[in-house]
Amino acid sequence: MYKHILVPTDGSALSRAAALSAVKLASALGARITGLFAAPAATPLEYRGLLPVGLRSPGKGAAMIKKTAGRYLEVIEDAARTAGVRCDVVHVISDFPADTILQVAAKRKCDLIYIASHGRRGLRGVLIGSQTQKVLSGAKIAVLIYR
Repeated sequence: MYKHILVPTDGSALSRAAALSAVKLASALGARITGLFAAPAATPLEYRGLLPVGLRSPGKGAAMIKKTAGRYLEVIEDAARTAGVRCDVVHVISDFPADTILQVAAKRKCDLIYIASHGRRGLRGVLIGSQTQKVLSGAKIAVLIYR
């Protein structure tokens, strides 16, 4: 059925649960996994909550993002290793996560995108914007939404 599953993560608890579920599916199907973390480039502003509190060097910001990506993608790698599923991970700098997910899926020849959804609806969903909804509307391959 599916041979190559793309599993984007944002590091949230729901995203981690989706990744673990995707690994189980891959194991059952004999498929492989590609884990993906997309983050915007580092900015010089340092935030606490929503307030800017200082400046940091671009190198320090980039290192922080790389460390975060490694931590989030390690969840997928560890689960895949434990399940005996072939796994690759990708960290991409991007301001547009949904577009990046679709591009990576096409470039890597994935046949399924397994993505978490926080299920925001109504005005909140419109104002915040749903990356999952954008992926779903732009995908040319199957998308499985984990809730």
